[in-house]
Amino acid sequence: KSFLNHTAYLSCYFPNTEKTDIKDLRVFWQKGVDEVVHEVYYGQEKHDNLSPKYINRTKMDMDKWTLQLLHAGIMDEGQYMCIIQHRDKGSPKVIHASECLLHIIANYSQPEIAWLHTGELKPNEYLNLSCSSSGGYPEPKQMTWLISHENTTDRLTRHMDVSQDAITKLYNVTSRLNITVPTKTFINISCLLHLGEQLGSLVSMPLGI
Repeated sequence: KSFLNHTAYLSCYFPNTEKTDIKDLRVFWQKGVDEVVHEVYYGQEKHDNLSPKYINRTKMDMDKWTLQLLHAGIMDEGQYMCIIQHRDKGSPKVIHASECLLHIIANYSQPEIAWLHTGELKPNEYLNLSCSSSGGYPEPKQMTWLISHENTTDRLTRHMDVSQDAITKLYNVTSRLNITVPTKTFINISCLLHLGEQLGSLVSMPLGI
């Protein structure tokens, strides 16, 4: 995983137990079937075959056998393959191949609750709220509303509207809540954006009514 516009680190997982000299190896990274990302040709970096979008965006750490991909973007997501060939009696032989899957993460803004209500609130009328978060990636799982009163908290899941920016590919999300205005008790309303198992959740500031 890599944050958007940061450096992504892709490992070749090459143990090099034979301590082979880099001058006897050809190392190249490719994405998919036909995009060459980086090539080290018997100790020298070679740029002739690189896909244009990777020129001046990659560095190879030969001590750790790790490729640095600079300014990682959403279009860089996907499967990468590291292939190492050894110059064996003139004809190169593949001695190592490994794959690496890159996921890009962009932080969503803190969810924010807005009133969709004009005029004075009266008991037993309906209260309309929306909760929004923007500028994140990947697409979130769902948005949950938390309604707390006294010692209990109700969790309500409502439909989440999702839109994706055509250029940046980042997501904006909004959910709406329609509930009866409480008559006697004070309630706190928050909304929770679920980003997935490994990314956790974001919560809004509570709204007290």
